[in-house]
Amino acid sequence: MVLGLIPARYASTRLPGKPLVDLGGRTMIERVVRQAQQARLDRVVVATDDERIRQHVQDFGGEAVLTRPDHASGTDRVWEAFQQLGSPPDVHCIVNIQGDEPFIHPAQINALTELFADAATAPAIATLVKPVLTAEELFSPHLPKVVLDAQGHALYFSRHPLPYQRGRAPAEWLAHHRYLRHLGLYAYPPQVLAQLTRLPVSPLEAAESLEQLRWLEASFQIRCAETELDAFGIDTPEDVERARTRLLG
Repeated sequence: MVLGLIPARYASTRLPGKPLVDLGGRTMIERVVRQAQQARLDRVVVATDDERIRQHVQDFGGEAVLTRPDHASGTDRVWEAFQQLGSPPDVHCIVNIQGDEPFIHPAQINALTELFADAATAPAIATLVKPVLTAEELFSPHLPKVVLDAQGHALYFSRHPLPYQRGRAPAEWLAHHRYLRHLGLYAYPPQVLAQLTRLPVSPLEAAESLEQLRWLEASFQIRCAETELDAFGIDTPEDVERARTRLLG
């Protein structure tokens, strides 16, 4: 069984009540749920810290559980939600789907779940990457980059472009190397998720503010699946307006 869990926190510094923001007649969280339900997932559940979100999800026919408000990360919230569901023993893969990605494509989710189809070759952790297409993407600290080994495992994630190209001006970097950007979609077996939630904050994570660096420092391999499809996260009121324009588009 493959379980999709969507952490959805009400409090947000830049956009309070973000999951309930209206986007073309549907809330953001409903759009995320509807997209996830089209993927090859056996069950989709929202993990929220707010009764208003839980009730709203139930009102449109979705499934939701109420979790503690003090979780430091979506990973911790997903683990509590799994436990609240009774830690179903038939779940072999949990997909952590960002609650602020209303345009998430089912194919992106499927690209990760396919890596867990064979237990003998399933990774400890899987995530998604896509090619960097513009200089704006490459140099934005809000869009983490990743470098991979020959087998598609992550070597390092950074908010800075990786690799640095010695002897070339930054304006030329994209023309001389294929850069990859990280998309915040994760999949893991329940037993691995349990281990991840027990890890302390690591030095690299503290420096870059990227949770996945904690996992690399703890020697967990992260397998990366590639997609050509873009991501569209919503963090600010300006992002909301861009999303509404896209829906009208």
